[in-house]
This record gives sequence, structure tokens and C-alpha cells, in this order.
Amino acid sequence: MTYAADRLWEEAAYVAYYLHWTFETILDLEHPVRERLIEEIGKIHTRMAG
Repeated sequence: MTYAADRLWEEAAYVAYYLHWTFETILDLEHPVRERLIEEIGKIHTRMAG
């Protein structure tokens, strides 16, 4: 598996964990949209963690 494939799995798992979306739904997102979601989820997670 290449780094890109590993990274895609990490991104999909992260979004699925927090938003409970299906793998197919996450894969349908354009990469910049998926990156932005990850960024925003990270911000929310940081705020909630205090």
C-alpha cells in the first residue's frame, strides 16, 4: 500500500468516526473538501477537550 492509500484510509476513518458517514460517502468527497472537514473536526475536538 502506498502512502497516499494509507493517508486516504486515515482520513476516511477520522471522518467516519466523528460524523458516522459511510466509507462510500467519504470517498465521494473531493480531496480539498475532505481535508477541510478534517481540519474543522480537529478544531471542534480541540475545543471540546479543553
